[in-house]
Amino acid sequence: MSCSCSIEGSHNCIDIVPIFHSLTNEEKLEVAKITTDKIFHKGEIIYFAGEQMDKLFVIHEGQVKISRLSASGKEQVIRVLGPGDFMGELSLFSSVHMSDNAETVEKTRVCLIEGYKLKELMTTYPTITFHIMEEISNRLDKAETLIENINLHSVEHRLAEALVEMADGKNMVSLKTTKAVFASQLGMTQETLSRKLTVFQEKGYIKLEGQRKIILLNVEELKNS
Repeated sequence: MSCSCSIEGSHNCIDIVPIFHSLTNEEKLEVAKITTDKIFHKGEIIYFAGEQMDKLFVIHEGQVKISRLSASGKEQVIRVLGPGDFMGELSLFSSVHMSDNAETVEKTRVCLIEGYKLKELMTTYPTITFHIMEEISNRLDKAETLIENINLHSVEHRLAEALVEMADGKNMVSLKTTKAVFASQLGMTQETLSRKLTVFQEKGYIKLEGQRKIILLNVEELKNS
């Protein structure tokens, strides 16, 4: 089901997106005027690789996984996006087809901003362009790091590094997505992830609580995995 956002509703969506933070309230209203929204149910495809789009998709509520399929049909999750994140930005700068698949992890509300109209606003407010390019650069850096980790580091090292990074100085990790998606992000199967988590728990590095809660008991040993 899709509908036109109210200006107030669209403005709320625009407010949570970092690339629009430097805009004034009046400028945000200009973006809100060219924005509509759509509700996607869990497991629904927003777009497929190969499609040609001319929209910027902004996640207002929910989660979306961005993935690619290998020639053998194996899925590699590139990243998982949440409220305030956006996708489809490359279509603003070229006519290339989408290279990834976007699928909802849960019920998700997405705000859609017409590409050609946004490009017109970008000429008036160039800071939008700078912020989009900055985000593209950040995503490229993360993609290169992922490739490097898969090629150079063991499964144990990748998992341990991810847990320490996600804990961010605390002793607990709460997975924001399913273990299947988390495993794919690390370049491993869900079965391998479960097995390695069990090994870490048996060694006393972590404690598993429920399906998504992981307590870090020995960060130093994890770092040395």
